[in-house]
Amino acid sequence: MKAVFKTDQGKVRQNNEDSGGTFVNQDGHLLAIVADGMGGHRAGDVASQMTLSHLQKMWEQSEGIQTADQAGAWLKTHVLQVNRLLFEHSKSNQECEGMGTTIEAVIATDHFTTIAHVGDSRCYILNDSGFKQLTEDHTLVNELVRTGQITKEDAEHHPRKNWILRALGTEKDVKIDIKTIMFEEGDFLLLCSDGLSNKVSDNVMVQILQNEDSLEQKASSFVNIANENGGEDNITLIILEFVDEIELGDDK
Repeated sequence: MKAVFKTDQGKVRQNNEDSGGTFVNQDGHLLAIVADGMGGHRAGDVASQMTLSHLQKMWEQSEGIQTADQAGAWLKTHVLQVNRLLFEHSKSNQECEGMGTTIEAVIATDHFTTIAHVGDSRCYILNDSGFKQLTEDHTLVNELVRTGQITKEDAEHHPRKNWILRALGTEKDVKIDIKTIMFEEGDFLLLCSDGLSNKVSDNVMVQILQNEDSLEQKASSFVNIANENGGEDNITLIILEFVDEIELGDDK
């Protein structure tokens, strides 16, 4: 497994409220996280950083996760812990009142990949079947599209496009979408905040992932294009590429 993480403040925001990274547990399995914080001055970056720190600490201590069910249970348990931590922190710290964060958390092993999702950050896959968004945005606009009240074209310019219906930290309990997929040699996973997905089209995403650049160069291309298209929001992404051990050995 190869991975690259990149985050950028963008061209408009005064600070970066996104957090993310990739971490390895005791068994050598990978956890990738993208968290897009929200909630006013400093509260957003507090929420996303608390989320990242807690999940990183718990993951680096973990071991014995051998099945997709175990991975899903680990993600659900610890994301719910984070939700409670954020909710209690916002209640006891007035400057953080109303803070929250999205979460895209992926456990990737050689045999399965399990995704935990809350909010409007996204996870995409590029494989032999094509390019596909694996997560469903927890937004008002997506709900209107899903129920047939507006079209996808209408959604692009809807005045409430940024209204999130589900996030970590805003309620005592939260529903987490958990999904396991097959992730095989030559496949790419892209995790990103909406600062990227709102500014880079699916076609351009595919072009970048399929070109001959290194993962680091691909990540830079994503950020550069999002900024060229306005860069109004923070931009955060992780690219995972499934590479077998023999190929990794040849690279060294």
